[in-house]
Amino acid sequence: MCYGSEFIATAVQQWLGQIGVKTLYIAPGSPWENGYNESFNGSLRDELLNGEIFYSLAEAKVLIEAWRRHYNTVRPHSSLGYRPPAPETATPPYPASGSASLHLHPDMAAARIIH
Repeated sequence: MCYGSEFIATAVQQWLGQIGVKTLYIAPGSPWENGYNESFNGSLRDELLNGEIFYSLAEAKVLIEAWRRHYNTVRPHSSLGYRPPAPETATPPYPASGSASLHLHPDMAAARIIH
């Protein structure tokens, strides 16, 4: 019997088979089969999630977004010649650090959004 995501995955695989699309199977615990995703997941876990306690959903959203921005615009990637994937051309002013972001590197601070 299937539950939740397994049920959905089975239904999607059956539908893809009906329309003639083949899928690739990635076995659980086989990171070499999906290296890019596993590399990202490892970086997210090692650089952010293992060192944080989120006290609210809002705090988690702010810190994860700051990490994502840093990962994509500042952090060097070896596969790109130690350049960031999408460097920012102009750096926006950063807001004053609050207690949730004191430990963040200034380049990881969330950008100020003006409404």
